[in-house]
Amino acid sequence: MKKFILLFLLSFSAVYSQITEYKIVTSVESIVPMGLGRSRVIINDQIVDHSQFDSKRENIKIDDYNETKLLNFFSGVGINFQNIASNDAVLTSVLNSLSKDGWQLTHVATGVESYSGPKDQNGLFITRYIFERQSD
Repeated sequence: MKKFILLFLLSFSAVYSQITEYKIVTSVESIVPMGLGRSRVIINDQIVDHSQFDSKRENIKIDDYNETKLLNFFSGVGINFQNIASNDAVLTSVLNSLSKDGWQLTHVATGVESYSGPKDQNGLFITRYIFERQSD
């Protein structure tokens, strides 16, 4: 019985000694006609300690990130469904790759930026994919 209790306590402590890591991947898809915008998937690869930037006005830009190209939603004649399907294929590849690396998609947040004023042709569709994984 003592061995069972000891084994139980060791397995219980191993489960709670894991740390949850988070990763955010952002896709920015341009809503600018004629292919003039820039659409990308951005993946940060740099570990940052946020406390370095608390209450300081220093440059917080990072250098270690990847950009994967995406297509714009619009072509010269309007919405381009082939571009959207192509972006979906690229994003699926990114999500599958992260999944293979042990990341689990937990949240998705989206937003649209557009002035929408007279003759406005600017805008962005942004999606943030929030992942987590357990590490020791």
